[in-house]
Amino acid sequence: MAAKSFFEYQAQARRRSAWLLLMFALSVIATVAAIDAVAWLIWYSNRHGPEDSPALMLAWVSGLVLGVVAVSTMLRIATLSAGGPAVAAELGGTLVAPDTVSQRYRRLRNVVEEIAIASGVPVPQIYVMEKEAAINAFAAGYSPADAAITVSRGALDKLSRDELQGVIAHEFSHLLNGDMRLNIRLMGLLFGILMLGLIGARMMRYAQFSGSRRGVGSYVAIAAGLWVFGSVGVFFGRMIKAGVSRSREYLADASAVQFTRQTAGLAGALKKAAGLPAGTQLQASGREEVAHMLFGDGVGLHGWFATHPPIGARIQRLEPDFVLSQLPALAQDWNRADYLPDGEALDEEPLFVKFSGGATASLSGAGVVAQVANPGEDDYRVAQALHGELPADWLAAARDEQRALEVVLALIIDDEPALAAAQLQIIATHWGAAQRERVTQYLAARSRVLAVHRLPLAAVAMPSLRRQPREQLLQLMRTMHALMMADGRVQPFEWALCRLLRDQVAAVLIPASANGAGTLSLDQTRQALIDLYTVVAHYGNADDDAARRAFQAGAQVVLPRAALDYRLPAQGLRALDVALKQLDRLKPAGKALLIEGLVAVLSADQRVTITEAELLRAICGALHCPLPPLLSM
Repeated sequence: MAAKSFFEYQAQARRRSAWLLLMFALSVIATVAAIDAVAWLIWYSNRHGPEDSPALMLAWVSGLVLGVVAVSTMLRIATLSAGGPAVAAELGGTLVAPDTVSQRYRRLRNVVEEIAIASGVPVPQIYVMEKEAAINAFAAGYSPADAAITVSRGALDKLSRDELQGVIAHEFSHLLNGDMRLNIRLMGLLFGILMLGLIGARMMRYAQFSGSRRGVGSYVAIAAGLWVFGSVGVFFGRMIKAGVSRSREYLADASAVQFTRQTAGLAGALKKAAGLPAGTQLQASGREEVAHMLFGDGVGLHGWFATHPPIGARIQRLEPDFVLSQLPALAQDWNRADYLPDGEALDEEPLFVKFSGGATASLSGAGVVAQVANPGEDDYRVAQALHGELPADWLAAARDEQRALEVVLALIIDDEPALAAAQLQIIATHWGAAQRERVTQYLAARSRVLAVHRLPLAAVAMPSLRRQPREQLLQLMRTMHALMMADGRVQPFEWALCRLLRDQVAAVLIPASANGAGTLSLDQTRQALIDLYTVVAHYGNADDDAARRAFQAGAQVVLPRAALDYRLPAQGLRALDVALKQLDRLKPAGKALLIEGLVAVLSADQRVTITEAELLRAICGALHCPLPPLLSM
């Protein structure tokens, strides 16, 4: 994808949301008008005199129809407020346990974790639709922090690791570009229209078995009208889903190929989906409602209503020389009882290259902006290396629902003995002496956790933390803040870790509150910009003169004609929380320029440390602009 494509895509997503609301409004108007027409015909055939007026009756009918749509929509949105896991559970998804012994589950979990680390987002929760033999998958949620990745059993059984990687990378494209938020909104809005048809069908069944004949004619006519014209909603709903979904699938395919830097994996998954008897069509009752979210066509809709381009066309975009008539012969091999997707034992993991983190030379502002939500082959290679380097005991603990909290607490404990003792006492006060002892055990082995491992371990711990009770999550955030402030000073890594956790926990507690595209300009957020650049310059340089030069380097990028003064806020790093709340409301193009200027601040001394890179990643995370681990030079 071209530079800044993430920010352009965000602007397009905002326009698509407006188009979706317009189409929804037109659908409701058309449905109300159609039902009003039926009601008028019934009134006209039963009126008693010329003095009768249908105005009041039509007002009541219109109000009733609008009320049904509004209430149904709000109730459906409420049921989806839990985010991605709620959608996965509705489709029969089974949560992949952290201690699973299934080799296929472990392979899926490793692939998802690697791609999440490469993308710079928290690891989503992972579900499997055990009863679905088809090859399909979807990502659901309001934001990456509350996302769930769900794959079918057929995908686990029939796809190789490379093919599964291609499918998951395709779904991560939807996750990173904000498609999930639009998808889940679409489910809520369209449910209200579809409810009219369901009510009409129920009324007709009731009339069929009713013993009373009085008023049955009018009753049946109204029921038939609701059922028939409720189908207008179905028609519009399918059209809207098709319009929203189809064009995004080619983009997600292209993004997955760029990410994994090989077409064979994704193309192989599409070939198996096209050639195997189970195909991509799901059996779950709610499959049509999520049709626009799936990797492949899960319903079997065609023509104008098709939510996905033909699989053959998607394959030939990836491999132009492939002949579709080869699929039946290939399918014979895939259908063998002894077929292994990888051609080898499932428990064999790929070899990882060794990754060594350290200070880098100055970064490229435009290059970093282009990387936002747009990981490439190098990012995936580095993520594989990081994932392979994570100490096995820490990785297992981060995945465990009971021990993930201990891992996160251990990551923030300081190396200085006196301060560490004070922090451990805070843990004892908040959680008890037993918890302090468990955290202390991790500290004895923390030398094996390098600086570059810290945020990836926190990302892996997120699915386990999400499943904690609400009060426990709130208590964790209170404890982390107390640990950060134990010495009265806030260090960059402490703030970065607490901020990432805070953003992700907030999204888990109230998923539907995740921010969409902003509306503010850079000039409207001038003071917040000054605070952000001043704080980052101060903590990244040894003296005030160097910090001022770094500040001005960033200021010249964002507002070159404005006179911005370097003034360090009294709150230090904590001032960033207030500044970022406003800066998150910037328009997409403004965020792109903001990040470019931020990189100029960090690179002014021609050196970017791991701590500075973590700070940059945390700031970008707070702005909903995820960064991969390998930053562009």
